[in-house]
Amino acid sequence: MADEVAAVLRGGVATGVGSWPGTDAREAAATVVGELGQLPHLVELPARGVGADMVGRVSGLLVDMQFDSTTRGYRLGPRPGAVSRRANDLLRTDLDALEEAWETGGLAGSGHPVKVQVAGPLSVAAEVELPGGHRILTDSGALRDLSESLAEGIAAHVAEVGKRLGAPVVLQIDEPHLTAVLNGALKGVSVMNTVRAMPEPEALHILDTVAGKQSVPVLVHTCADRPALGFLRKSSAAAVGFDLAAIGSSDLDRIGELLDSGKHLVLGLVPTTEPAKPVTWREIAEPGVRLMDRLGFPRRLLAEQILVSPACGLAGAPLSWARRAVSLAAETASAYADEPESLTFE
Repeated sequence: MADEVAAVLRGGVATGVGSWPGTDAREAAATVVGELGQLPHLVELPARGVGADMVGRVSGLLVDMQFDSTTRGYRLGPRPGAVSRRANDLLRTDLDALEEAWETGGLAGSGHPVKVQVAGPLSVAAEVELPGGHRILTDSGALRDLSESLAEGIAAHVAEVGKRLGAPVVLQIDEPHLTAVLNGALKGVSVMNTVRAMPEPEALHILDTVAGKQSVPVLVHTCADRPALGFLRKSSAAAVGFDLAAIGSSDLDRIGELLDSGKHLVLGLVPTTEPAKPVTWREIAEPGVRLMDRLGFPRRLLAEQILVSPACGLAGAPLSWARRAVSLAAETASAYADEPESLTFE
């Protein structure tokens, strides 16, 4: 696996987080392949509704499990229904669009990697309900079944993407609720039914049940305000992604430990909302460079272990800013890859 990680994951590269505005899969795929050719991703278009969002999409991947929709979101269903069929159909549409853009962009047979994103077991279990209304997270047996089903479904999905595109695949596992799960910050169905804080060893086992069973490099991404970096360092993931603006001084040691452990970092440097004043790649690049300097690491790590992305998904952004955001990410990554030691900021 170490050799495969080295061949597929490298620094000085830009990628997207996952979601994209609008409902046009072909337009989205063409834009992402064009702007992020070194590591494009299979985009998510949640504006299409049920089954298209990050969690609903999982229903199209699970093996022997499926979701129904409720007024609050999703719950486990007794049999395959409209949600799983719709999720599967939308995923087919997205993959068809990416395959077309891949061939049109001349990437077929190029050896360029592609990234796919899947909501992780802890965040899915935090959002999806059991038939009785409680979160899956509150039932250890259901949580175990979910993680095993998801691991199997993701492996089949990754294999299909790799075969259709003729490309190595990077798997991104999204865990936006990771910090809340670890801190016990999730609400129960009533004040009398709380959701306990999950001990780190238990949460790590659940996450690695999915990540550890994959045959491709795994990136775990979290958009949490305070990403659980110490926890993620212990995971089997080859890379960790987070919004750099969400970290504080107390997180610096954890970032240093991640780099020392050999993991790649995907720094969310480009804002998901358009700034009031136009920004250039230099303004986007500066926080990453300052981070290396503050940690005392050589800037060459920007070209070796650091990837660049928007801070989180772009589904809520205007299409014009989404395009500009991935373009800025690509320009910043290029600057990191070329001569990071020469970058200066006045």
